Amino acid sequence: MTRIDAVIQHIHAGIAAGTWPPGARIWSIRTAAAELGMSKNTVAEAYDRMVAMGQLEARMGSGYYVPLQARREPLPKAISVAQAVDAVSLLREQLVRRYEVRVGEGRPPRAWVGRPDFKPLADAGLRHEDNEAHDYGNPWGFDKLREYLAQSLTERGIEATPGQVLTTMGANHALDLIARQLLEPGDTVLVDSPGYYPLFAKLHLGGIRIVGVRRRVNGPDVDELNAKAARHKPKLFFTQSLAHNPTGSSLTLPIGHRVLQAAARHGFDIVEDDPLADILPANAPRLAALDQLERVIYVGTFSKTLSAGLRVGYLAANPARASALCDLKMLTVVSSGDLAERMLFGFIASGQYLKHLRRLRTRVSQTTAQALQAVRGLGLEVFCEPSGCFYLWVYLKPGDDESRLVEEASARNIFIAPGRLFIPERVNDRPAMRLNIAYATHPKFIDFMRERSAGRA
Repeated sequence: MTRIDAVIQHIHAGIAAGTWPPGARIWSIRTAAAELGMSKNTVAEAYDRMVAMGQLEARMGSGYYVPLQARREPLPKAISVAQAVDAVSLLREQLVRRYEVRVGEGRPPRAWVGRPDFKPLADAGLRHEDNEAHDYGNPWGFDKLREYLAQSLTERGIEATPGQVLTTMGANHALDLIARQLLEPGDTVLVDSPGYYPLFAKLHLGGIRIVGVRRRVNGPDVDELNAKAARHKPKLFFTQSLAHNPTGSSLTLPIGHRVLQAAARHGFDIVEDDPLADILPANAPRLAALDQLERVIYVGTFSKTLSAGLRVGYLAANPARASALCDLKMLTVVSSGDLAERMLFGFIASGQYLKHLRRLRTRVSQTTAQALQAVRGLGLEVFCEPSGCFYLWVYLKPGDDESRLVEEASARNIFIAPGRLFIPERVNDRPAMRLNIAYATHPKFIDFMRERSAGRA
């Protein structure tokens, strides 16, 4: 505890004990310094912090007072995942993090991404010689980061200039910009089924009609894609080619060619989300590499491989489309976080990000093997063996009820992501759940599933 913390704690204790009731004037800075054996600067800093947090009131020429706080209505109690299993409640739980065992989590554990020291990078950004870090920033994004991203795309076989790369506040911001720019209420789009449930919610919010295309182990079911494209005349197909969320499957080259042929035949464009690109092989089949950004808009992010708190993502598209999306970004949010992008680039340029990715790849590979063994030991079927992915798509026993599973798990402080949330039509012929490999071997989860299985036998 610092000296400032000690002062704050002492004042809090006096308020709690009633020494200084609401509205009372507390010690002056001089008196507090003498009573506590602290310097006046230390006491002044402590008081300023308490004022900033609304714990004290400063009155000019009079001193510091305990606030006369009006009674506040309690915050509404959050609806638990067990009470309302929907896209909003599932996303809320992943942000608020109330459950102890988080097998339904969408991100890797905090320990996996480490604790990058961004402070020196922030200091460097704030001291930047042209002082641009204090401005809104270029709506296209930080130039050096965009140059790095363009080079990364080239390594993945996607020829893109920095002028085709637009930074965003994460992949979800990129998807939102694309939907706003290219779709209108009443339009139809195709999506993976199962697929990325926050995208479904975003599209529903915009009045967009969603049609699911069954996901196979080798990518989208192309026959179903062609049939539904002919029937529904979609404008876009949203898909995740590699390390698919939630199934863990990846596109093969022949399927990729057939998907692009379907897009040309039926006149729809493709949005390819690639959130785990940095830990996947650069030469893995990507629709954007096969198409070279003619019909495909490519979306990436650092949220899954580094820090979601930085809120840095990006998209790449043909020049005209990228420019239109930049204008929309400028009109809606002015620019993305310039300082965050400078900090991220500093982390990359220092070589720390590369070292981090090497560790993360190894961890994902080892943990996937352990998770597969644990789940199969429970007698459950896995959709496929993922590579470079955080997820397993696991089928429940025939006749099992997803909602009941979620409710029972919640009572044991276990967070489950039920399969039907990932199905656009919310009709799943086989009950399933998405498991995060990092938590799939947790003893409490394993014991819970074994007890359920024994109880149903």
